[in-house]
Formats: sequence, C-alpha cells, structure tokens
Amino acid sequence: MSGDILEAVRASSENMKNAILRSVTVEKATRTVNIEFITETTFGEADKNAVLSVVQPAVPAYFDCEVSIIKLAPDCEMVKRKIEEAISLNFKAVYVTVKEEDIKVEKTDYGFYYTIAVMPFMQVGQDFTEKIDGYLKTHFCGDFRGECISSKRGADDIKVEEKRDEIEYEVPVRRFEINGFRYLEGTKKQTTAVYLSDLNFAAEEVVICGTIEQLNEREYTNKKGIKKTYLSLVLSDTTASIHITYFIRQKSYDKIKCLKVGDSIVCTGSNEMYNGSLRYTANIIDYGKYPENFVPRKRASKPVPRYYHYVSPQPFSDVRQTDLFSQNVIPECLKNKTFVVLDLETTGLNSSPLSGNMDKIIEIGAFKIEDGRICESFSTFVNPQVKLSDEIIRLTGITEDMVAGAPTYEEVMPDFYKFCSGSILVGHNIEGFDFKFVEYYCARLGYILDRKMIDTIPLAQELLFLSNYKLNTVADKFNIVFNHHRAIDDALATAKIFIELIKLKKSLPKFG
Repeated sequence: MSGDILEAVRASSENMKNAILRSVTVEKATRTVNIEFITETTFGEADKNAVLSVVQPAVPAYFDCEVSIIKLAPDCEMVKRKIEEAISLNFKAVYVTVKEEDIKVEKTDYGFYYTIAVMPFMQVGQDFTEKIDGYLKTHFCGDFRGECISSKRGADDIKVEEKRDEIEYEVPVRRFEINGFRYLEGTKKQTTAVYLSDLNFAAEEVVICGTIEQLNEREYTNKKGIKKTYLSLVLSDTTASIHITYFIRQKSYDKIKCLKVGDSIVCTGSNEMYNGSLRYTANIIDYGKYPENFVPRKRASKPVPRYYHYVSPQPFSDVRQTDLFSQNVIPECLKNKTFVVLDLETTGLNSSPLSGNMDKIIEIGAFKIEDGRICESFSTFVNPQVKLSDEIIRLTGITEDMVAGAPTYEEVMPDFYKFCSGSILVGHNIEGFDFKFVEYYCARLGYILDRKMIDTIPLAQELLFLSNYKLNTVADKFNIVFNHHRAIDDALATAKIFIELIKLKKSLPKFG
C-alpha cells in the first residue's frame, strides 16, 4: 500500500492521525482483501467507515475490502524491548556491549523519548537512532526521539558470561499396582500402571489404568473412503483425567461394545505428540482397577534451577509504598512471608487438556511481595508457536511480532518456577484459571508447584460489597489505575489489591 494512501487514512479521522499499517492479506478463495491498521487512540464505527472509504478505491473491483483497526497504546517497557530488538538486528557489535539499564525510555507529550548509553570506544553513525526510530514506527503509533550518550562503563566492565550448567535430574515416573486384572482383548497380563498425572512424556508403549468417565462412539472415513468406528474416552485414576482414542478392531467389536461409563479398565498404548500436544491412543483394552482406597504418593519435582537462564527478575520500587507500608500499617500476617502475585495472558480460555488442545501462555507478569512490600517483578512474553487469533490481539494488544522473538514455555517456566519457589501464590481467579496453566506447563517439564495459593476474588467477595468482582471493579474501589488485559499491569494491580484486602481482613485466608 502506497504512502499516499496511508497519509490519506491518517487524514480521514482525528483518531487515525498516527495510524500505522499492520498487514494486508489477500484471500483468493473468497476474493477478499483484509487491511489491518493500528492506532493509539479510541476509535468508533465512523472512523472505520472513513478508513474504508479511503482504501476501498485502491482495491481491485472484483475483490471485497474489509478493514480492521486495533487499538495499541505502548508503554515504556514495550518500547524498550523493541529498541533492544532494533539494536540486535541492525548493530550487533553495539548490542553485545549494551546492558538493559543502558536504555532509558520515558513517555512525553509527543510520544516517547529514549537514550542509549553506548561505550565510548563504540563508533555509531547518525543513522543509529534513525534506524531505531524507523523500527519503532513500524510497530507503534506516535513519535519517537532518541539519542546516544556516552556510557560510564569501560571496556574492562564487559564480561563474557560463563556457561552455567544445571544439574541434570530425571523425575521418576510414579506407578501403582493394578488390582483385579482380567483379559478383555489382550494376551499379556499387566501388573503396574503409570499415574495419569505423570503421563507427560512420549512413549511407544505405556500402560495406564482408571475409571471411564466419558465414553462416545464416533465414525471417521479412512484413506480408502471406508467408514470406521473409534471410541473417545475420558479416563480417571484420581490423580488426573485424560482423553483416550481407541480404534475398534472388527474382531474385538462385540467385547468393546460392552464397555460403559463407570467401568475400570487397563489400556496399553502409545503417547505421542500431535499438533503440539501429547495424545494417548489405546491399542489394547483389558479390565483392571487402581488400588482400593488409593492415596497417590507425592510426586517428586525437579530441583529449583540454580540460575535464571532466559528471564531474570528485576528490582521493583514504588515511591507510594513509602507511606503505604510503613511498619505501623503492615499487617503482622504479611511479615516474614513471601508471596508471588501473578497474571497470565493466553491464546484462549481452555485451561484443561481434557477440553481439547490446552491453550498457550503468551505473557507472564508477576510481582514478589516480601514483608508486605512489592520488591521484584518478573515479566516476559512467551512464544506460543501458534498463530494468535484476532480476538486475542484486540483484547490484549499483544501482536505476533511481540511474541515471535520471545522464549518458549520450555525456556521460560524453569525461570518462573525459580521465581515462585518458596512463595505463596496469589492471583485474581488464580484457582480457576492462571494456576491451571502454570501447573500444567511446569509439570510438563518436571517442575511440581506447591499448591499454596490465595485467590483475591473470594477474598474481595468476603470483604467488599460491589456490583461485581472483576479486577478493574475491585481496583476502582482502592483507586488503583492500570492498563487492563496486560499481564504485568494486571499482576501489579492484583498485588496492590491483595495488600489492601489483607489490611482490611488483618489475617490471611486459608490457602487453596
């Protein structure tokens, strides 16, 4: 799309004056051109129609034209990360000498002003900040002005980080003895089964045992066009429930048809990766039960990592805490304790692998509270390695570009587990949502979280009388202003809410 058309879009509406073009997508099958813009201000239907009237004439007559607009107001941290990206892409020699604290960003009336402290011996040209400005303008609306300043550090301060090895530790898989084994279609007696909650590894043959909670018969058409029947089951052994697929053999059809919800069975099959998730397929089904009065043994966890590898916590200070948290107002129950208040942004709301593919984490925001003071932050985007939906982009303001270069959950969760170690977890709907994601993705890597947690929703319901108990409603009660639907902002608001609620209650609620 030409610059002239973009300028016309910016001139079409006051709310689009700083708009940038995010993407142009052509769908040949439907003969549709989808054009997406980003703006930093609130817009309405009139703005959208004004933009459509500008871009539609530029689209071939035999194509329909659709326009979508996303509101994205960057904060200083987002701009800082993009500056780091710009330096790493365009000035690699400078990038290896620049530390995070060398980049300062502040919000101004016109947009953002930033400084980059560069080593005195580094030679940077006039195009240094020009390229960074250009990179920022391809991701955010508004104006950006930056300059290089001389770093006070010298060449001797540059240290090559030593390789930091972790202790290798394989988490043992728990198994229980199978009671009352009887053949249904197999020929080999199975004596032990893997805990379903430990079934987070791929294997060609693994034995599981549990009670059928759901049982559905379904059809599919094979490559030869022949209709076949398979079973979709949900099996539980009290430690977890999982989906199982079983393709019925003709010789076993009559036997398998006798199965019903409530039966206890033993499955021998494979656990394989499919579309990014593990999927269990049963090959043989027999009868058998987990032990009577089964009490699962506590699962061992990998040790807390010795080092942070991809995401390190940052010190946090807030001048407003000086008055809020003086010794005479800190509740005694907060002293000598550590809490981690967390919030996630995800690709969707599916927090249970039983409902299909588990949704992915795309952002983690967390704050550590020690002795009643918010003292550290942990913040990172997470690359979900799947395409983000338009709905999630609109809701969170998180785009594909933001997560593309971020670490994956395999890289992030060990660092987050280390950050949370020894702490009581806190969140707004943490039991119903956030903890399920953190627990699932930590467990896949062998890290088992302590289930000590406090949910601020029931705590607020106990202490406050409000029309609803959404995060922004509770925040308004305490005059806490924040940028909703960004993990780090939601986590900070929740941390402040938690402290205010405990000050009202004067005691800690029972841990979930």
